[in-house]
Amino acid sequence: MAKPQRRRKAAAEEHKDVAAPLRTVRGKGAAEGPLALDRLIHERLRLGILSALAVNESLSFNDLKKLMATTDGNLSVHARKLEEAKYIECTKSFEGRMPKTEYSITPSGRRALERYLDHMEALIRSTRER
Repeated sequence: MAKPQRRRKAAAEEHKDVAAPLRTVRGKGAAEGPLALDRLIHERLRLGILSALAVNESLSFNDLKKLMATTDGNLSVHARKLEEAKYIECTKSFEGRMPKTEYSITPSGRRALERYLDHMEALIRSTRER
């Protein structure tokens, strides 16, 4: 029977071959490592917001809320995080006396989403190739 340490080394060697192709994947922040996903986008609701805005010029708060099937508070918190990262822009105006909040994706948000999608595609390819 192999010792636990030898098994770990063998497993590490096996995974080294699998991880190598992913080192070239464009992703967020080298400080997080080459295999790290953009954690800001990886959250389900934020990924949904960015994806919806990537295919629409802009969407109102209410439109996003319906699309994401979420609450005002939840959407507000996640949209704010994307805004702080400069991934989306928020424009507030009035339609008559009613306030209207519109969101649109920024160029840096679009680039971040594309990097995230490239990374996910590379992970999927790598998994399917096994």
